[in-house]
Amino acid sequence: MIRRTEDGIKEIKKNSLAIIIDDEQAENGGVLFAPAEAITIETMQFLMKYGTGFTYATLTEDLLENVHIPQVNTVQKSSNTNSYDLSIDHIGAGSGISAENRLLTIQKLLEDSLDVQHFKTPGHVFIIKAVNGGVLKKAGMAEAVSDLATIAGYRPFGVYTEILSQDKSIATMDELQQLSDKENIPIFTIEDLIAYRREKDCYVIKEAEANLPTEYGDFRMVGFVNKLNGEHHVAMVKGIIEPTDEVLVRVHSECLTGDAFHSLKCDCGEQLAAALMNIEKEGKGVLLYLRQEGRGIGLINKIKAYKLQEQGMDTEEANIALGFPSDMRDYGIGAQILSELNVRRIRLMTNNPKKIIGLKGHGIEIIERVPLIIDANVHNKRYFETKKEKMGHLY
Repeated sequence: MIRRTEDGIKEIKKNSLAIIIDDEQAENGGVLFAPAEAITIETMQFLMKYGTGFTYATLTEDLLENVHIPQVNTVQKSSNTNSYDLSIDHIGAGSGISAENRLLTIQKLLEDSLDVQHFKTPGHVFIIKAVNGGVLKKAGMAEAVSDLATIAGYRPFGVYTEILSQDKSIATMDELQQLSDKENIPIFTIEDLIAYRREKDCYVIKEAEANLPTEYGDFRMVGFVNKLNGEHHVAMVKGIIEPTDEVLVRVHSECLTGDAFHSLKCDCGEQLAAALMNIEKEGKGVLLYLRQEGRGIGLINKIKAYKLQEQGMDTEEANIALGFPSDMRDYGIGAQILSELNVRRIRLMTNNPKKIIGLKGHGIEIIERVPLIIDANVHNKRYFETKKEKMGHLY
């Protein structure tokens, strides 16, 4: 049975096994996983019984730096999905083939004082690098394995194998479900694991702060860094904020053309100005300026979308034609910044109901939606119509 990450963690702690798939469609099959610290000989035998015969051990970038095994920096997945550049055995693991041999190699990798002289390559345990930041940085199987091990209370070191059907092809979703039901093993999706981590983890760091007088009033400018991708975001803060305050908030995604060049194709710059004026009038509030240009597609792609709009497409059609969803913005980062600013209850200035959904979590309670209405002009009339009719914006 597919489990929500939060609900299924106890089951990993109980039986040390889980099935991981990309999403509920499982078009790419699934893997059988166990935290390295929890593996027993019975667990290893089970992995080998239902898997491809290849045993993969994930190590985070930080852990790999401490291993210093030759070739480790060149670990890359090859064109064969079951073949990797680096495989190892412990020198005391005999032939390395048996479950006992592979368990010994994994146990030796767990030791803090690793002696690389005691490992030989090639072997039967394949080392897979999981990037720092896990599934929030890369939605890969190695990252999911490391993250689930960590969430379950173990070191970020997991062991897994791809699950095969009886005819030795990659197992289908129905077959994965049958294995789950038969052996009482929970199924996790990377998709849900990403959502779980976005809700539970804080990945923003406050880096700088200074006073900033503006034509709208005096604000405290606070700079944040997303430690997963290095993006910079800014909060313009007015007044002293207490956790019990119902704070007037605007979450504004960067729009260079509207904010800086006062483009008439959108209402972004006018909304930015109106929000700052409203906060100044209130005497207390926060404007978040998130670096999510072009609804998350970036500046260059936004210019390309503008060109497609000149040819007759609306803003949503242009994004889709370029291969993007209509809106790629992530408001979870905004919720984390608000939490870091001691903001718990907000009156949100927005016309976009999806923004309300995106901000929920991290202890943020939305008390009220405050409309932010800007008059249309001849250049952005269709833009307004598209947001209202296709994107559900409220005007």
